[in-house]
Amino acid sequence: MSQFTAYTGRFAPSPTGPLHFGSLVTALASWCEARAHHGRWLVRIEDTDIPRNQIGAEESILSALNAYGLHADSAIERQQDHLVNYNHIIEALKAQNLIYACSCSRKQLTGLTAYPNTCRNKDLPFEGNAIRLKTPDEIICFTDRIQGQVCENLRQTTGDFVLRRRDRIISYQLAVVVDDMRQGVTDIVRGADLLDNTIRQIWLRKCLNTLQLPHLSSIEPAYCHIPLAMNAHGQKLSKQNLAMPLEETEIVATLQKAFVALGQDWVEADTPEEFLQRAVEHWDLSRAPRHSQLMGIFL
Repeated sequence: MSQFTAYTGRFAPSPTGPLHFGSLVTALASWCEARAHHGRWLVRIEDTDIPRNQIGAEESILSALNAYGLHADSAIERQQDHLVNYNHIIEALKAQNLIYACSCSRKQLTGLTAYPNTCRNKDLPFEGNAIRLKTPDEIICFTDRIQGQVCENLRQTTGDFVLRRRDRIISYQLAVVVDDMRQGVTDIVRGADLLDNTIRQIWLRKCLNTLQLPHLSSIEPAYCHIPLAMNAHGQKLSKQNLAMPLEETEIVATLQKAFVALGQDWVEADTPEEFLQRAVEHWDLSRAPRHSQLMGIFL
């Protein structure tokens, strides 16, 4: 079987702080889906946004995953180890006239919803400028396994979007798509807060497929955006909203809480390993809430 056809899922946290309960919900759903399909489950640290990375966050994340029994099937990967590859791909996109340089500042774009493609035809130098991907004036749709059909005209909603910033930091959009293609990810299970990125990523993937690079999978993945865990103020759990880090105590109880929040039946277990084994046996994605938010208040 091809390396690009077997079920491959992934969990891809950014090292901007420790994992919290919302992170666990997403990781558990992704892990259960992979195991239920007898597939691979990968862990990738998405650390290209260097100014936002926190010292010690990666170690904290990996320690929590290990404590909760969520072990990756191959070595942990880090996006910073693939910067050369991202920049080579930018050069390949440039050769196909799919991208261009942009000198617009954030101040110039304040108040705009969609980038008005100001620099598209200016033929500016790539060095010292941001790099944008050209977007089509057409409706692109996909069907999410939880959220249903999603459609968007990128020209109207975002305009041409950034793949590399002026300071040469690779954008999330480029790094995540390239890595999912490079690692042969077939099923993307992640939080509903990333749903509005998906059409951009589908379009970028189409552009990358035209390059016919042999190390990138051309398979279109299935998407599944898990409802978000919310706090008492109606905010998604996040570091910015002071979500409590996962404790490495009462692990089984916390796993049970996450599993039930995902619409699954309670399973009896005394250890994380026993819980996860039984969780896979009972896992049914069709029972996950068909909403963007989980019912209940979480910390």
